[in-house]
Amino acid sequence: MTETLFAPRGTAAEIEEGTAFQPKFDADGLIACVVTDAGDGTVLMVGYMNAEALARTIETGEAWFWSRSRKGFWKKGETSGQVLVVDRILTDCDQDALVLKVRVGGNGATCHVGYRSCFYRHVVRDASGNVSLALNGDDKVYDPEDVYGHKHSH
Repeated sequence: MTETLFAPRGTAAEIEEGTAFQPKFDADGLIACVVTDAGDGTVLMVGYMNAEALARTIETGEAWFWSRSRKGFWKKGETSGQVLVVDRILTDCDQDALVLKVRVGGNGATCHVGYRSCFYRHVVRDASGNVSLALNGDDKVYDPEDVYGHKHSH
């Protein structure tokens, strides 16, 4: 299935300027995928896709990923209802990273911790040079125990 969707890697000029989709997967067969809200551009999450997950995403219009920890396919929202409907898939100049612009189903959150975005904290450095994390000030959208019935982890 994936052989027909993706072109073989070509020359630098073909990869950087051409119209053939030639994704470059890393040594583990994965490509990084940044997920953003198609409406306001908020960065929602980062996941990884192998060729099959990318093919499923293109064919179904819903985001599929490869779970590195569980070693299996993961359709975002399958349990929670927070399905990511893909509006557009972007690739960078080297075709070794992707951006998915999506509309989020269900309660509109993507983070399994309960926030809209997985990026709900930022790095701070105090006057002494100590580095820590601080919440961005966003409220949780939902209680993960209500959705998953237990503490959910990736």
